[in-house]
Amino acid sequence: MHVHLDAIGGIAGDMFLAAMLDARPDLADGALAAMRAAGLPDDWTVEIDAHRANGLTGRRVRVAGTHRGHTRAHRHPRTFRDIRALIAESGLGERVKRRATAIFRLLAEAEAAVHGVKPDDVHFHEVADWDSVADIVGAAFVIEALGNPTWSVSALPLGGGRVKTAHGILPVPAPATARLVEGFATVDDGVAGERVTPTGAAILRFLAPTPRRADQGRLIGSGTGFGSRSLAGIPNILRALLFEGTPAESTGRAVSEVAVLAFEVDDQTPEDLAVGLDKLRQRADVLDVLQAPVFGKKGRLAMGIQVLCRPAAVTAVAAACFTETTTIGLRWHVVHRYELARESVEADGIRVKVVRRPVGGTTAKADMDDLRPAAGGRKGRATRRAAAEAGALRSRRKKDKKA
Repeated sequence: MHVHLDAIGGIAGDMFLAAMLDARPDLADGALAAMRAAGLPDDWTVEIDAHRANGLTGRRVRVAGTHRGHTRAHRHPRTFRDIRALIAESGLGERVKRRATAIFRLLAEAEAAVHGVKPDDVHFHEVADWDSVADIVGAAFVIEALGNPTWSVSALPLGGGRVKTAHGILPVPAPATARLVEGFATVDDGVAGERVTPTGAAILRFLAPTPRRADQGRLIGSGTGFGSRSLAGIPNILRALLFEGTPAESTGRAVSEVAVLAFEVDDQTPEDLAVGLDKLRQRADVLDVLQAPVFGKKGRLAMGIQVLCRPAAVTAVAAACFTETTTIGLRWHVVHRYELARESVEADGIRVKVVRRPVGGTTAKADMDDLRPAAGGRKGRATRRAAAEAGALRSRRKKDKKA
């Protein structure tokens, strides 16, 4: 699957969630459950409403306290350390926890760079209340539920003027937001105001989308998410377009782009390097990390490292490579890649990745993390095969129902 985001009015956390739930209303109950599982107090409500404005229909997400004067202006500043602990101790699934924490981490790193403090000590004045926590957790749930789609986004309208923050009145986009959208194409449509919020920018940075490409396959759905503000002369919406297809069904060009970062390490202990590479693999903006022994200068045995990530995430991933390894330089370039259409289905509590092959038919593979307790031996192999077969069958039944 591929998802394209049209940032017509801009993007905020609630707009992203509303657009995706308008395109995939079947995920609404799960998103609501995830927000509650994150610890949303009972006196806070979540409404996912049908909405109409500017002659358009779609959805709007509203999260608000019902008493004691809770509004979006009524904030309770928390540090990234606090929010990370809140998510870690919640009842969310582990993958959703990782995605939500990763989005907040990107925001914390941007704020830390702006204010000269450590990420753990960043106070999220503008995004620390329950509405923003719910928006990001809901977004993390939807992203996880979609499996592993590719993403693209239109040019971002940065707006103009000034915005009131806890640090005083600042120009639009706010400093942390500006850092998060570095590398993204932008457009000046003449409409002032804050068009990209910190939560919207952090979600985009996490998704690491590419510019839109014309060969994403068959359009299978769309959704419109409304923001809370009204803009002069333009609808304040984010549109999501969902595509499905395989390279064989496309125009023959690459479905997506990926950045390749490469470097060699010959002065780091194997134990320490293994820990560093594992941390790189855990990053949400990293697709894969490969390593292989190579011979370097003076015949030294070294380790060749190759890191794959979305092109928009190169700067952040390069910084992580320098942090987690002893390399003092790296090379990077962008390549095209083909991706087969895939979906993630659940069979007997085990996630199964089902892939459609260009010549017809499917292949299925059970998630090893879910199978780890029973992964070894003859019984483990039988369990893996049974889960894969059940997942493939469930995928075929879903496809038959759609037909």
